[in-house]
Amino acid sequence: MAEAALDALAARLGQAAAPSVGLETARQLAELLREAGHREKAKENVFQNLLKILRKATSEVDVACKDASALAHLDCHLLLLSECFRCLRNACVQCPNNQNVMRNLGLIDVSCHLIELLQKLETDLESSLTAFRCSLQFLGNIATGNRDSQERIWKLALPFLFLNCLNHQDEKIVDHCCMILFTCLNPERTRELQKENNLNIALAVLQACRRYPEMEWMFLIVTNHLLKCPELVRALYAKLSNQERTMLLELLLSEKSDKDSAVCKEMGTFLASCFQEKCHSVLRLASAANNEDEEALLMLRLLDALCEMTSNDGQVEHLQTCPDLLETAVSTLQLVHLSGKQTTNVFTATHSATGQEQICHPAVGLKSHLIRLIANLCYKNKANQDKVYELDGIPLILDNCSIDDNNPFISQWSMYAIHNLTEQNERNQELISQLEQRGLAGSSILENMGLKVEKQDKKLILRSAGKMPDL
Repeated sequence: MAEAALDALAARLGQAAAPSVGLETARQLAELLREAGHREKAKENVFQNLLKILRKATSEVDVACKDASALAHLDCHLLLLSECFRCLRNACVQCPNNQNVMRNLGLIDVSCHLIELLQKLETDLESSLTAFRCSLQFLGNIATGNRDSQERIWKLALPFLFLNCLNHQDEKIVDHCCMILFTCLNPERTRELQKENNLNIALAVLQACRRYPEMEWMFLIVTNHLLKCPELVRALYAKLSNQERTMLLELLLSEKSDKDSAVCKEMGTFLASCFQEKCHSVLRLASAANNEDEEALLMLRLLDALCEMTSNDGQVEHLQTCPDLLETAVSTLQLVHLSGKQTTNVFTATHSATGQEQICHPAVGLKSHLIRLIANLCYKNKANQDKVYELDGIPLILDNCSIDDNNPFISQWSMYAIHNLTEQNERNQELISQLEQRGLAGSSILENMGLKVEKQDKKLILRSAGKMPDL
């Protein structure tokens, strides 16, 4: 029964002289092909007749693109076109045989050409938009689980079809395009996006992310493909605005992949280099007029990211060996601390908030985060402990042990940093003991850190006074 019904509808569709006559037949056929039993029995002639209609519609749309007067007669063709794409879309679902037949008949090629024409068509007809959406849904379905179809679409759609659809004003068209792109991408094709002509596709994906932050296909493209390719991320980062870089960083941090992977380590190295290059821009935030400085705000987010990464067992050892990262963190802390002492600004330590504006300043917490990063980089790492000593970083950290409303938890992070700096490091312990004797590291500060200084054989020794406070 199913086979006979399909044959009858296909025959009727092939004999329809006018679009209006074939429209109802196409609707019935699309509904029939929703059922697995029917689409599995579909013969090649069904798709041949649909191909004929697509080719005829392509001619009509091509004429309308060149002659605006032809738009008056185009609506019925577009309506039939939409139903034909629904037939093809439905026939592809979990049916590799139909996918292969359609591809071999050339339906992917005709559809891609038709999509290009629909992109050029200057009309506000709703039927044009519907046909556009249905055509993309068909490409998405024929690509699903079918490598040969994916390869064909990739060859035809790169770069302009993808690019034009991603930049389209219609949200559904962007969403359907993302579904196709996600389905076609693999590691090799993702690397192809680094090429100059193709990089705009990756840029368009990120820009669309800002327009449609809830779009799932978009998120999957970024997290499952783009962020898996460090070379592509570096190429993208160079092209993005600071606001877009911040968004890319947020997406990178949301990725739940193995934090100990080679890709994550390479990303960590890249982000560290970005921070080192522009980190001193945070000093501009000392001026209230610069509290929206995009480069400085990006550095704050990069610092947050590095703090998170160095808190991860899989990342910390790698980042501890990043050239000059520790020196950059210490020197930035020195400059920020000095700026707060020279004039009264957001970097100045305060024990009571001066107003809501100060509390909400983007640089609040900057010194806490710098000390946290230093602490993490020195965790069970003798070379970095010694490096902080040589950079005069220990007195600097001790000078930030007091409560500071502009830097929540700064005393706790300072305690943690001193603990990491002195663990199994006699020289650093001795330095702090000497500072305490000279009154530069008060005993109350050391007690708060769970430390105490004792004299033994005319030598000052730093000892644990109990459990380290919780952070």
